[in-house]
Amino acid sequence: MLLHDTALIFGRYLRQSLRSRFALLFGVLMPLLYLLFFGPLLTDLPLGERGSSWQVLVPGLLLQLGLFGASFAGFSIIIEKGQGVVERMRVTPVSRLALLLGRVLRDTTVFVFQAVLLVLVSVAMGLRAPLTGVLIGFAFVALLTVSLASLSYALAMRMSTPQTFGPTINALTMPSMLLSGLMLPMTLGPAWLDVLSHFMPFRYLVDAVRDAYVGTYTSAHMLYGALVAVGFAVAAVTVGTRVFRTAGA
Repeated sequence: MLLHDTALIFGRYLRQSLRSRFALLFGVLMPLLYLLFFGPLLTDLPLGERGSSWQVLVPGLLLQLGLFGASFAGFSIIIEKGQGVVERMRVTPVSRLALLLGRVLRDTTVFVFQAVLLVLVSVAMGLRAPLTGVLIGFAFVALLTVSLASLSYALAMRMSTPQTFGPTINALTMPSMLLSGLMLPMTLGPAWLDVLSHFMPFRYLVDAVRDAYVGTYTSAHMLYGALVAVGFAVAAVTVGTRVFRTAGA
């Protein structure tokens, strides 16, 4: 029943995404601009064992794609609430978990597709990374999308207008980007900033994907990144499902 309901919701929203191909490709534009205009600036940066500048930048851009894209996924829920779509779905016998998972899996599919496009462009620009590491990077993008999209939908279910939702998400995502080391490893900065960044969960994902891109799969960074990514996803889906069950009740 859950699988059937999830597939039904997933198919509905995936078809909506496929009908808007421009939006599908536009979502990868910001990481591509960073890749084209910021990447060449890192060419002469002394990165040591961290690999080439592309092996540092591209993992950060992949997770940036998930961070910003998935965090704003809740906008669609606010629109649907205004149109009565959410309430019509909630009075059906469809599982509340499926109402969330169908949307989240659609978002995950879209952002992994965009991540593939980003990596292909990166390879054309000079990225060299093991295939296993690249696939691990996609897995982390998927887990991050599941986490943040679930929380974004949960937050949007509690808010009534985009004017409230947008600034709230901006206030959360900007510090997350700056303190997680998406653009550059935090170890290149002052010690106090490096210490502060350890309180940002996304840093562990970034460090793990960077290790994967240089072929290091058994490091402490990889272990901590995997534990944080999986734990965060489970917690976020749990919170999101609870909100879908109780919001408006």
